[in-house]
Amino acid sequence: MILPQAPRRGDGAPGSVAGVPSTPVPPPSPDAAREPVAPPGGPAAEPSSGASSPGASSPWTLVVLTEEAFGDVDARNVAQLHAGEAVRHVVLVPADTRRSVLAGLLDHLSLGELREALGALREGGRTDPERARAEAEAALAATLAALRAEGLDADGRTTGDDPMPAVREALRDEPDARELVVVTRPHAVEDTFHTDWASRARDELGVPVLHVYAGTTRLG
Repeated sequence: MILPQAPRRGDGAPGSVAGVPSTPVPPPSPDAAREPVAPPGGPAAEPSSGASSPGASSPWTLVVLTEEAFGDVDARNVAQLHAGEAVRHVVLVPADTRRSVLAGLLDHLSLGELREALGALREGGRTDPERARAEAEAALAATLAALRAEGLDADGRTTGDDPMPAVREALRDEPDARELVVVTRPHAVEDTFHTDWASRARDELGVPVLHVYAGTTRLG
């Protein structure tokens, strides 16, 4: 007598036992690959809301020291330094009440400004403090307006005759202050002997210093 054989795997459809119908498996949904995967023991991860844009930077402060009101060229020079960065500009304008007659005379002569040289000689080294402060305030207002017209965040204040203490304070106290821009007219004596503001700042402050001559793109 021949005994009936037990069914064997592989005699029916793939993945089924012979003689036993298989249950069809539904195909995966098109959105399955996009669904977040739940980490072990936790809820499904939320999709990211978006990464930070490339090149984005944290706000920082640029200190600007100028002896006269900014014109369009000066404002564009500063605006182009860090275009696209989040920079706050702090402007300092000294109230010059102790002008050197000899230095002023040589400055004007070196630039061929004979009329201005004679005016400096007649005026002497005495400047009315109230007039000096008013001139500094006017220069500050014009400079802030020029920078803001370039779309820059700008604020500022006037200082005493020697601006170095105010510059040092701004670099210490302003949020992430890391650079100084000095804008002046050419000064024959100070520039030659490196006693100008930019040279002093490089020696004393330990931050990058850019010296630009007012109304030009020339570096000091």
